[in-house]
Amino acid sequence: MAQYREAPLASRPHTLEPSEYLQLSPEERRAQQERFAIRSRLKLQYLRQLNDPRRTELIEDPALTRWVFARNLNHIYPNFRPTPKTSLLGFVFGVVPLFFWYYVFKTDRDHKEKLIREGMERPFSLSS
Repeated sequence: MAQYREAPLASRPHTLEPSEYLQLSPEERRAQQERFAIRSRLKLQYLRQLNDPRRTELIEDPALTRWVFARNLNHIYPNFRPTPKTSLLGFVFGVVPLFFWYYVFKTDRDHKEKLIREGMERPFSLSS
């Protein structure tokens, strides 16, 4: 922390203030220890339920349930933004290959059909 220099265009967050971050008051330390004890008890309870060999019902983790609901609440794709770049990429990787392969297969088929009509290549036959 001693070598840390603040960025010229951004201020240091108040949570990283060295006077508050490194020197916690006894109340704050006690609160941290209590939170840690609560988390430890909840983890132990969940692991006991999860590893119980006589378990027949599904175990529901409330934190995971909240996380899933929060994730699905916004939208199906909350991180996608339609921009000119994503539209161009969608066109290049979605539409252009369809036209490219249509052109390749159509020209190859037309070329083979032309050769068959001219008698240069005969059609495939199982009998001969």
